[in-house]
Amino acid sequence: MKSTISLNRAVLLALSCSLLAACGENQTEKAPPVTINTDPFPSTYQPMASEPTLITNVTIIDGIGGMIESGSVLMLDGKISAVGDTTKVPEGTVVIDGTGKWLTPGIIDVHSHLGVYATPEANAHSDGNEATNPVTAQVWAEHSIWPQDPGFSRALAGGVTSLQILPGSANLVGGRAVTVKNVPNRVVQEMKFPGAPYGMKMACGENPKRVYGNKGGPGTRMGNVAGYRQAWADAQEYQEKWDRYYAEYAADKDPKVPKRDLKLETLAGVLKGEIIVHMHCYRADDMGTMLDVMKEFNYQIGSFHHAVESYKIADRLAQNNVCSSMWADWWGFKMEAYDGIKENIPMVHAAGACAIVHSDSDLGIQRLNQEAAKAWSDGKRAGIDISEADAWTWLTSNAAKSLGIFDKTGSIELGKQADLVLWSENPFSTYAQANKVYIDGALAYDRDDPASWPVSDFELGQPGEGDSK
Repeated sequence: MKSTISLNRAVLLALSCSLLAACGENQTEKAPPVTINTDPFPSTYQPMASEPTLITNVTIIDGIGGMIESGSVLMLDGKISAVGDTTKVPEGTVVIDGTGKWLTPGIIDVHSHLGVYATPEANAHSDGNEATNPVTAQVWAEHSIWPQDPGFSRALAGGVTSLQILPGSANLVGGRAVTVKNVPNRVVQEMKFPGAPYGMKMACGENPKRVYGNKGGPGTRMGNVAGYRQAWADAQEYQEKWDRYYAEYAADKDPKVPKRDLKLETLAGVLKGEIIVHMHCYRADDMGTMLDVMKEFNYQIGSFHHAVESYKIADRLAQNNVCSSMWADWWGFKMEAYDGIKENIPMVHAAGACAIVHSDSDLGIQRLNQEAAKAWSDGKRAGIDISEADAWTWLTSNAAKSLGIFDKTGSIELGKQADLVLWSENPFSTYAQANKVYIDGALAYDRDDPASWPVSDFELGQPGEGDSK
């Protein structure tokens, strides 16, 4: 009897398994939802080879407001391994006596057009403004960058270790900006700062008016604002379509996949907090209006650029956590630049807002330390007492914060990337030179070794030049 029962159970079990397998064969496995690759052009940057390096007896400005006299910094495996306490130094470490010299974090320029307006200057190299529509959020600056622009090596010699490259300011929305390490390479992906968020360039005021006033608009400031608001409204609707698609998919419905729109995709990335807005804006009233639009559509402006009237609205910038990226003394070259003052940067700093010195120039980027020095001294003459150590934040930590990379660079702190500059003397001096520039702990520029300097093809001359026939 026991054997019969066991046999019947075995038959039933086999039959059940067979039926279940048959049912499984007839079921169609649910396809995964359609997803969008948000990083189709990933960084392939690889740090240059480095060796353990100790810089001793040097005056350190740490980039976050501190200064150390006769200090030491150890760079190991591309990182800052020790500050001050350098008793445990690996065997074979390169030791540099920094007596009389100064060490700072590498300069970060948040507003550059190197590569998109490359030198030699020619129409063929003018790739920064896609002035075909007021809103061109679909274009990416990195797709115009020419890594052989000699401006990169010139900036390196001025102590610039990282920079944000933006589209121009013809459009209400000019497109995506990209942050790069200042290590010229073959293609831009080999320069892209790993893990840096994308930026998005916007512009207010006179530029869009001038470009589009005779092209069907916008031709006024009110037209500009209407254009921004419509673009954000369209982006909200686009994002809602994708959110609905994923919700319906999760509910086992058969939703229709929304059509991709590259322009709205970038704008939606801003609304989701994935892309940082950098906005060309001069006048205080324009900045105030854009803060209102920011609140209406619930996104964050990282920084107003140029911003010659930031001193008038610095308290509101501080309240809204918006940086101001400024020149030291450019003013008056058009009406919206007319009310700029030399004390702008220190006044913004004194109000507790995030102040940044930027270049917007292939020449100015070579001497940003002097631009910061001018602003610092103009503030001092006006009675605004800011230490040199605090003023250096305008070039490093504040810049890094506005680009979303402060967790990686912008200060001399343990574990940060070893992006450093060894200056011949106080970098606030007109006579200071960047003696050595380190990027990820590697010696990227050595003023004493001209043979090691990066050279563009356009600096090598032409084939056959100098040949005698």
